[in-house]
Amino acid sequence: MPPSPFVSWLRHSSPYIHAHRNRTFVIVFSGHAVTEPGFDGLIHDFTLLKSLGVRLVLVHGIRHQVDERLQERGDTPTFHHHLRITDATTLQYVKQAAGLVRIEIEAALSMGVSGSPMAGAGIRVASGNFVTARPLGVLDGIDYHYTGKVRRIDAAAIHQQLDHNHVVLISPMGYSPSGEVFNLAAEDVATEVAVALKAEKLIVLTEQNCLSPGDGAALQQLTTAQAEALLQEAAAIPAEISRALAAATQACKGGVERAHLINRQVDGALLQELFTRDGIGTLVSSNAFESIRPASLDDIGGIMELIKPLEAQGILVRRSREKLEMEIGDYVVIERDGLIIGCTAFHPVAGDRCGEIACLAVHPDYQNNARGHSLLSYLVEKAKQQNIQRLFVRSTQSVHWFVERGFVSCEVEDLPEPLRSGYDRQRNSKVLFKTVS
Repeated sequence: MPPSPFVSWLRHSSPYIHAHRNRTFVIVFSGHAVTEPGFDGLIHDFTLLKSLGVRLVLVHGIRHQVDERLQERGDTPTFHHHLRITDATTLQYVKQAAGLVRIEIEAALSMGVSGSPMAGAGIRVASGNFVTARPLGVLDGIDYHYTGKVRRIDAAAIHQQLDHNHVVLISPMGYSPSGEVFNLAAEDVATEVAVALKAEKLIVLTEQNCLSPGDGAALQQLTTAQAEALLQEAAAIPAEISRALAAATQACKGGVERAHLINRQVDGALLQELFTRDGIGTLVSSNAFESIRPASLDDIGGIMELIKPLEAQGILVRRSREKLEMEIGDYVVIERDGLIIGCTAFHPVAGDRCGEIACLAVHPDYQNNARGHSLLSYLVEKAKQQNIQRLFVRSTQSVHWFVERGFVSCEVEDLPEPLRSGYDRQRNSKVLFKTVS
């Protein structure tokens, strides 16, 4: 009997459970998120992360609460370049909002009702003056008054609280050595905290998906270079997403391994992003999340896992581990977040300007995105670099796929030695070749 979907999901998530344990995650979310019914679900997810051993730092926003207080008193919120201008009156509202939101979050994290997801959690929350700030000053002739900029993060103090198994909760406020209080942007605070802590992840919970300005498709992953290019199209990107992308890019350039933009409106999105391979949000990293590269001995286990089902179906010739080890220099793989999702091999024929393509395989979950074509293109370029003129392939069930990519049929006798002598008559594979130009 096959396992239930829950059992399968839990088994597939186990590598991420191991990978995230004792890692530091900084999560930033808006003040608006705190006011909505779905916030209980986020609190439950935070609690689950904590129970799985994640060192958790939460940074909350207060923009929504400050705007409400200003409007209740007939004042108009004032912004310039998406930053609030914080005069003395507004600063009082900022203090009130920060205190209220912090208390509400602490109360939510303190729940422990029997039978609820919080039962037995026993979370302890630590807050404090971890952020030293300075005034932003006058920009473009505009005096920002008590709007500030992060000057320093007390990383040692935060680590001390994390070492004591506390969740650290940080408000978007900073303090100067002279005792002044400054209103800060939550995304800036979270970025600076993540960099100072050398956190593994910065997670920005957004109010919407990060979409391509061109076709409106959801963006699954971006390198920092791609994110910066996207930010140049700021007019086509919502301000909130622009701020989130800027924070993610700055964090990665500051040494954070990965940053994630996750739409908090999707219930459970945080868990889907962190415990499934493809996630649900937008991943930003300095290096590509998925890449084609030469294989190494460390990839043999992944290659064998990938090709085993195809060997069982008779689509690929069986290969022993020893044979893979001997020929690993001929192999190319597609790696996606540590998983080998594609592979192929190029075996040059000694003394002849030709070679054979073999063992081309793509994981079933990733077969509809031209990855097989990318592997083939990679090998063609490799053949050109080695001055190879003809590429041969033997196939039983993928003949049309190769024909569609410029291969033509030929006879077994057209194979060069030693490919001809190694031909298995029982498999009766079709032989095709392609001229490299």
